[in-house]
Amino acid sequence: MTQAVSILGATGSIGQSTLKVLEQHPDQYSVFAVSAYSRLDELLFICKKFHPKIVVVPKEKASELHQLFKNENLNQIEILTDESGLITIAEHADVDIVMAAIVGAAGLLPTLAAVKAGKRVLLANKESLVMSGDIMMQAARDHNALLLPVDSEHNAIFQSLPHNYLSAERTGQPQLGVSGILLTASGGPFLNHTLEQLNEVTPQQACKHPNWSMGQKISVDSATLMNKGLELIEACHLFSISEHFVTIVVHPQSIIHSMVQYVDGSTLAQMGNPDMCTPIAHALAWPERLSTHVPALNLFETAQLNFQSPDNVKFPALNLARQAMRVGGLAPTILNAANEIAVDAFLKQRIKFTQITQVVENTLQLIQNAKAESIDIILHTDMIARRVAEKYIADIGG
Repeated sequence: MTQAVSILGATGSIGQSTLKVLEQHPDQYSVFAVSAYSRLDELLFICKKFHPKIVVVPKEKASELHQLFKNENLNQIEILTDESGLITIAEHADVDIVMAAIVGAAGLLPTLAAVKAGKRVLLANKESLVMSGDIMMQAARDHNALLLPVDSEHNAIFQSLPHNYLSAERTGQPQLGVSGILLTASGGPFLNHTLEQLNEVTPQQACKHPNWSMGQKISVDSATLMNKGLELIEACHLFSISEHFVTIVVHPQSIIHSMVQYVDGSTLAQMGNPDMCTPIAHALAWPERLSTHVPALNLFETAQLNFQSPDNVKFPALNLARQAMRVGGLAPTILNAANEIAVDAFLKQRIKFTQITQVVENTLQLIQNAKAESIDIILHTDMIARRVAEKYIADIGG
């Protein structure tokens, strides 16, 4: 019997990689529903190939998609719209697995809906956990959802932990002989740039990651190292570990995806070629394994692995994220919202690359922190943080 999969964000890089894995195993998985934001041509191609039952797009794209479906005799596919449509395909009774791959805060409510429906949730949307980590993890426990990390780093940590680690007591302290986590970072395209050079980099340069093929937003986050800061917060929630037990290690080759250290002096690492199909396949089939097209790692070709500490002066985003996690409450929500606004402004060439973290820091200073007691409070704070960040960008001439 096949398992039905909903893919939230099917036209993005994670969604495309997920479809690539599913295509290799049609006897085990079927595509029940997909969503897309703007790439209707790619969405149409997916629908012709995988024949989902439901598609979700923004309301303003629905009539255009309906015409495309009519032209291709795909009228049997139901079209839903906006957030309500995303929630429907996330919690649908016929769905077994949800790939949560929508970028940014927009993925929060659909991901939470999938968790509350007790699904196997493949988490690629780190922002939803950054914003609502305690609520999301509690909901997973309350509704017996299986929340599995798809980010290559968190998936590597998951693979390197004791098999029963996620069911251990959640105290913030390492459990079951674990002493700490080493979270790797490629360093992005500007690892060896000076501060002066960083001040002049362009969006096109920031989006050219040396190892991974990703969307614009996550590519810029990787360039500022904010992506690693968000991943630090995500790791703390996923593995119930305080931030001071998580060390960031810059590893330019992206071969070791992360490591776990143990009290006996052991360090376990998960290694592989930098291809997202590997962690996706792992999360889809866990505790079993799926074959993929990804070739096994050739250590003779790899030859050399390098490691260094991150430069917190050139890349202050890491410290901002660590401080937000340490403070807790709504600080991670504020951090994430301000960063989304700042990255968008940089991509539109309204601010410089080095001003992205300035926007985030200023927003964190201007908004009073409080407890993240409910999703409503989190979403309200997210909205306020975006307004504050946008005003700061306007004030500095963006």
